[in-house]
Amino acid sequence: MYCAAQGAAIIVNDPGVAQAGNGGDTAFAQNTANDIIAAGGKAAANFGNVADPAEAQSIIEDAVRKFGRIDAVVNNAGILRDSIWHKMSHADWTSVIAVNLTGVFNVSQAATPYFREQKAGSFVHFTSTSGLIGNIGQANYSAAKLAVVALSQSIALDMARVGVRSNCIAPFAWSRMTSSIPATTPAEHERVQRLQSMSADKIAPLVAYLASDLSKDVTNQIFAVRKNEIALFCKPRPIRSMTKVEGWTPEAIAHELVPSFRSSFARADEVSAHVFPYDPI
Repeated sequence: MYCAAQGAAIIVNDPGVAQAGNGGDTAFAQNTANDIIAAGGKAAANFGNVADPAEAQSIIEDAVRKFGRIDAVVNNAGILRDSIWHKMSHADWTSVIAVNLTGVFNVSQAATPYFREQKAGSFVHFTSTSGLIGNIGQANYSAAKLAVVALSQSIALDMARVGVRSNCIAPFAWSRMTSSIPATTPAEHERVQRLQSMSADKIAPLVAYLASDLSKDVTNQIFAVRKNEIALFCKPRPIRSMTKVEGWTPEAIAHELVPSFRSSFARADEVSAHVFPYDPI
């Protein structure tokens, strides 16, 4: 709705599946499109599955056919199939990767010829702190969402010469994706209540900015939005280095390098709640 209020014509893609990717309901996309039109905007619904290249292509083709061009792509399709690592099935792994990562590839690649021809365009990919920081029971989702950052970086580097931008947003917001977070203890209830206070409309202004010409010089960045707070994440980079002129042995690594590096090691149990507290601002 926010982007529509800024003058955007929007293809609303949502096959209406459940959180795990099963089922389907066209009402979600159609109702959103209807709301945008009722508010004076332009919108149309698309029910394609982004994991299917042909259906992903239909999203872009609908935009071009109905509105004449495609200026920005917002890749926020996602499903969850959470499971502790040693119990995760191959099907749960591949299905989450197919939507959360391959879906981003499919839709972005479908839009790329149009962006290249017009020498302009913006990709806005939704990542997650589950990938940027880590989370328990989400090896498939975390892997996909961190890979989205790498994909965005590659797109930004490859497409810079034709004026195309690619950025990521990690959102904190209550949605169909987060509605199954367990709340069986007082601490979990408090966490869910905080998350419920973070509405999706808080994410929209940054999406609208990155999709617009206002961000023409912003690319290859990772943002996070948590209620009224916007954060910028750093990229992986070296933090310590040590050289041994005669070369390293396993024993030298154990007795010289590791003691020197240990104070900079990431904690093995480090998760998002420790590094990026859930208290909304």
